[in-house]
Amino acid sequence: MTHQSELPRTVLNYDSIPPQTDLTQRDRWLVLLAAFLGWGFDGLEQGIFPLIGRPALLEFFSTLPQTLRDESVAAWFGYVTACWLLGAACGGLIFGWLGDRIGRVRAMALSVLVYSLFTGLGYFAQAPWHLASLRFVAALGMGGEWSLGVALVMECWPQNRRPLLAGCIGAAANLGILTIALGGVIFPVTPQSWRWVMLVGAGPALLTFFIRLFVPESPRWQLAVQHQNVQPLREIFSPILRRTTLLAIIFTSIALIGTWASVQWIPIWVDKEINPGNPRAKAYAQIASAAGAVLFSLLTPIIAGKLSRPRTYFTLCAISLIACVTLFWKMNTYGPAFLLMVALVGGVTASFYGWFPLYLPELFPTRARATGQGVSYNTGRILASVAVLAAGHIVIAFDNHYARMCGTITPIVYLLGMALIWLAPDTKGKSLPD
Repeated sequence: MTHQSELPRTVLNYDSIPPQTDLTQRDRWLVLLAAFLGWGFDGLEQGIFPLIGRPALLEFFSTLPQTLRDESVAAWFGYVTACWLLGAACGGLIFGWLGDRIGRVRAMALSVLVYSLFTGLGYFAQAPWHLASLRFVAALGMGGEWSLGVALVMECWPQNRRPLLAGCIGAAANLGILTIALGGVIFPVTPQSWRWVMLVGAGPALLTFFIRLFVPESPRWQLAVQHQNVQPLREIFSPILRRTTLLAIIFTSIALIGTWASVQWIPIWVDKEINPGNPRAKAYAQIASAAGAVLFSLLTPIIAGKLSRPRTYFTLCAISLIACVTLFWKMNTYGPAFLLMVALVGGVTASFYGWFPLYLPELFPTRARATGQGVSYNTGRILASVAVLAAGHIVIAFDNHYARMCGTITPIVYLLGMALIWLAPDTKGKSLPD
């Protein structure tokens, strides 16, 4: 088993960082604010398609007969979601590598610009493949922002603040999803109005100016690249780090498949089966899911600070399994009890995104941290995209019953996570590797 103490370390004296590059408390708060807003807007972008997906596809397939239209909507919902995940995976690899080469701040500003502009261009989509293509390119930026923001924050703040900061980062994306869902309640999304939601997604482009003008670069990264030959991709697959990297990929894949192959289908399930004809119903379901996710993302790193990292992950898988089985097999009537259960499922399945910002930075050295996180998290997205693509066809085998499909897939995914996590190193209480 590869424990952190066995990871490659170059001994660097961080007290030797020149005073002009050291960070003040104000600098640290600017770093946290930039990462929080970047990941929050990232979440807003993620929440757009579950909200507008069915109305947009219904517009594109409006001339088809009912049965064929439903099958086309289900299949293309899977295609577009898979394109988003693939784009996010590629973006995480590209921008993670870029962040280790040119710096966290410059790469993060570029990633935000990409995801906001190409989301806004979705307003002009005239066919399903247009939407899928634009979501792919927008996702390049979304995938990159996560690994860059996490690396920047964890390198700029003291070790004893890491659990709380991991919770804030994990909650930020879900606050973004909650925000766009609230917008869906105030302005119901229909086949006639979905395009305007895409324009909202262009707003975060303004954040890039704030990032470039005010956010300081990580002194830890600056010192690392001054003293070492940086080859991050080669290093994370070196004999010493290869096992750690592969395990990180497995654990992120399990959480992402659990979310994207099941939970992300809740809005379309509500829209088609639970409360059809009421566009606000899916928005309320998304609000409930996002609210639960915010709460659990904040709580999870605190729990992980008390338990070992593997024990925390095992617990999250077990609770997620129970909650998903209960929702998809037992709940079929829309109402307060249904929304409460959706909130619980949204919370426990998203709690992993409070665990990842705490755990993944502890696995990789500074000179390869953004790349290691990007490869781990976004390879998980690639595998999740395959699962989503399959789910778009598998649901047809379940007679287009989304709950039956999700209730069958989810338990298998989380059982794998409960079994495999015990192969992982426990990094609790250890400093970030240099």
